Amino acid sequence: MISQIVKDRPTKLFVVFAAFFVANALIAECIGGKVFSLEKLFGFQPSDFTLFGQSGLSLSLTCGVLLWPLEFVMTDIVNEFYGPKAVKRISYIAVALISYAFIMFYASIHIPYADWWPGSKANDGIADLQVAYSGIFGQGMWIIAGSLIAFLIGQIVDVFVFHRIKKVTGEKKIWLRATGSTLVSQLIDSFIVLTIAFKIGGDWSWPQVLAVGCVNYAYKFVVAIALTPVIYLAESKIEKYVGKERAMQMKREAMGLT
Repeated sequence: MISQIVKDRPTKLFVVFAAFFVANALIAECIGGKVFSLEKLFGFQPSDFTLFGQSGLSLSLTCGVLLWPLEFVMTDIVNEFYGPKAVKRISYIAVALISYAFIMFYASIHIPYADWWPGSKANDGIADLQVAYSGIFGQGMWIIAGSLIAFLIGQIVDVFVFHRIKKVTGEKKIWLRATGSTLVSQLIDSFIVLTIAFKIGGDWSWPQVLAVGCVNYAYKFVVAIALTPVIYLAESKIEKYVGKERAMQMKREAMGLT
């Protein structure tokens, strides 16, 4: 029985998808503490514009946004071939494991350190390694809560919109259901995380939340459109790997048609 499961290509594929999905989400959370300049990344000077009365805005984004669009692409692929229950299952697993990881980060920060350790990197410009370690791994609880809640709600919305569109389009126009569901879920995700982390958990004003949220969503919008060809590439690779007939059967089962 176990050997049959291991040899079953759709099962093996799902294990790979689930592992990458969870790992990608965890990495995105871990690197999300760094803010980078999108303009500088492409060799331009940071812009300076005003939105909702908030001046001095530029395309400054957390490194986590580099990976989150991949998460929603993976959601659409799993949704297409394995159905909404599979998406929800790996989403719950991801949230549980990310929560576990941050509990371990918190514990490691508060474990008593060796006396020599904080100054061990002084020659490299790090005066206090404990402070640096806490700064990297000790993200605020509101930020963590906001990120996880936004991720989970975004996933549920993505699944709902994806299947709503698919019921209308059938097997055609995968770009519409994949990109459309991602754009809607990313919109909700962008504002939920900022509201929880910085409005409820901080002192941001609503105009500030709206301004920063719009900037973040503009980036996600462009990336979601740019990644649309990846959906088609992944679909063709999966059909080649499991076989055309098996792929069609998987899609029908994902829609609950068999």
